[in-house]
Amino acid sequence: VLMDARGSVLAAQAVSGGTLVEIPDLEPYSVVALREGAGARPATPGAPTATQAGGAIVLENALLRVEISASGDITRIYDKKVGREVLPPEAQANALLAFEDRPMNYDAWDIDIFYEDRMEKLEGVEGVTISEQGPLRASVEITRRYRRSRIRQTISLTRDSRRIDFDTWIDWREQHTLLKAAFPVNVLSPTATFDVQWGNVERPTHRNTSWEWARFETCAHKWADLSEGDYGVALLNDCKYGYDVRDNVLRLSLLKSATSPDPNADQGEQMMVYSLLPHPGNWREGVVPAAYDLNNPLLLRRVRGGTSTAEMAGSLVSVSAPNVIVETVKRAEDGNGLIVRLYENQRQRGSVTLTAGFALAAAYHCNLLEADERALEIEGNQVTIEITPYQIVTLRLVSVEMRKP
Repeated sequence: VLMDARGSVLAAQAVSGGTLVEIPDLEPYSVVALREGAGARPATPGAPTATQAGGAIVLENALLRVEISASGDITRIYDKKVGREVLPPEAQANALLAFEDRPMNYDAWDIDIFYEDRMEKLEGVEGVTISEQGPLRASVEITRRYRRSRIRQTISLTRDSRRIDFDTWIDWREQHTLLKAAFPVNVLSPTATFDVQWGNVERPTHRNTSWEWARFETCAHKWADLSEGDYGVALLNDCKYGYDVRDNVLRLSLLKSATSPDPNADQGEQMMVYSLLPHPGNWREGVVPAAYDLNNPLLLRRVRGGTSTAEMAGSLVSVSAPNVIVETVKRAEDGNGLIVRLYENQRQRGSVTLTAGFALAAAYHCNLLEADERALEIEGNQVTIEITPYQIVTLRLVSVEMRKP
């Protein structure tokens, strides 16, 4: 079994390709030492389950109940914590849709609005089976065949998590076919919010004007969210950046398979992960950390040397405000300290205190070329700055040990 530095046994589950380990209360940009030992495995109340129910399979944990039909479609998501149906009546979520994609110009880059004229829902299910069952994660594997292509998806639910993961492998052999995953949700909102680098943008969910018609596909990075006043649903991804949201349906573009300039674009094996995240409140309530967790998961590495009780106290760097995100931590190009780049993400302004996991000798506000602009007042290992909506801030932090003579 694995233990933390205090000797507590951690919950773990062997899975294909490695081991899942539950490490609670780990701060951002921090390191924790684990060691192997002997001991009883801890109890895991609320462990996820995967069970057969008639012709369907039910994935369930303490927060969600997810029902998957024999055709591989999600027919129900029930939020047990708030007592709410996430999908509309008779809806089918994670529907894989294929559209004929032949834009007038720029085959690999453009999507023309008439692509929706010819659409086909992928059926061809070859199997729906329970693939994982354990204290930390339960999964269902779905295999499909579409024309000359094959698709394998593993739908997973982990303990104490609202995130439904779709680990997707595709052997794609089609051309001029745009593939999307669609999620109709029981949410009404005139706008949707999309993550972009260093912030987010809002787009209408209707097409009342010519400008809105023209914005039928939206670029986004880690997530798109559709929220009412007290509840919402986010669609996260780890490598796909085209979305469309119309009325109450979120769709993520998975493959485009153009033939120019590359005649073999998107051909062959593709791997991607996207996730559905039902949540109370709007996107400010946990969507951003969940998207970062999907894109930058905790890494577990076996190392040699050191002591089994070695543990870093606190994080390397943290901030006092949830609307401020530390995006980058790197060694300065000139070797003098660390460069920390952060930004405001919720259109708010005010003071934010940055805490370093080491004693500060100096701190500077600098530009993108890491040229110091002004010195900042420090108090122990903390520095306080003023930040404005969506502002990007770059700081140089110099520790007592790293300071150049």
